[in-house]
Amino acid sequence: MITIYLKQYNKIIRNADTKLIDELGYDDILWIDMLLPTIKEQKAVENFMEISLQTKQQVEEIESTSKYSEDENAIISNSNFFVPTGDTFIVEPVSFIISNEGVLVSVRSAEFRTFRETEKRLQMNYRNYSTGYHLFISLLEVRIDFDADLVELIAKQVAALSKDINSENSIDKEVLHRISALQESTMSLRENIFDRQRVLSGILRSERFPNDIYPRLQLMIKDVNSLINHADFSFQRLDYIQDAALGLINIEQNEIVKIFSVAAVIFMPATLIASIYGMNFKFMPELDWTLTLSNGWNIPLGYIFAIGLMIFCSALTIWYFKYKKWL
Repeated sequence: MITIYLKQYNKIIRNADTKLIDELGYDDILWIDMLLPTIKEQKAVENFMEISLQTKQQVEEIESTSKYSEDENAIISNSNFFVPTGDTFIVEPVSFIISNEGVLVSVRSAEFRTFRETEKRLQMNYRNYSTGYHLFISLLEVRIDFDADLVELIAKQVAALSKDINSENSIDKEVLHRISALQESTMSLRENIFDRQRVLSGILRSERFPNDIYPRLQLMIKDVNSLINHADFSFQRLDYIQDAALGLINIEQNEIVKIFSVAAVIFMPATLIASIYGMNFKFMPELDWTLTLSNGWNIPLGYIFAIGLMIFCSALTIWYFKYKKWL
């Protein structure tokens, strides 16, 4: 689908026929927005702009020259846009091309709030967007605002995670998965903001943009640097939370090992006594200790003595552990 914004008439044409592009000139068009364009639409725009559109592989490259470059015919900039999907994010690349005549072409494969918001601003005050250069800067401004919202969203999720960990008595795998997912999202968002910084640095070095853009550009660079610092803080806080969670897990594991160790030590004297009496020595006088009742029943006192000795030794061990404050 192609959306064309015409300069003279302050008019947006959606689903424009490719033949319309041939009938218009550079002075008529401000912006050509291409959403999932067909091959026919791509060819029509390439012929009109006398340039080649970026392939998906070129858009997704991480080299600095792929993020912002200039040639004799146009300025080419590729940028990644974050799209929130529940607790995670997906990254969608967008390609921008600005011709020497000031016509902006954007190529994307998904719908973004950035474009809808920029279109609203364009309709409300079209006089502030005399060229595609101004429109491109506005798109970046809106995108940076949305990046700030994403940084704030991640900061809130990190704060909520920290509160959950402090309130829980035990840490399970789900908490560690949440920490890992937030770390991945924070790193991706930080890289995305760095991507924006590289584009702004390229624009700042360029001599093609109108002079009235550079004061806005300075403010945008400050905003981006601030967002990078906030993203770094969130990532550092996640590292702290992860260390705290692993520390709590180690404490829980140590408590379990401690319980088994104490139980083993408590029953060790009883086990020793039972082992001695289980050796079947020839001379064991305790076996002959009996108590005869009036009804003729014989109570084996030797067994009672052995069991009592086991209980006494175990109780003595428990008392010693409590005295040492090991329990």
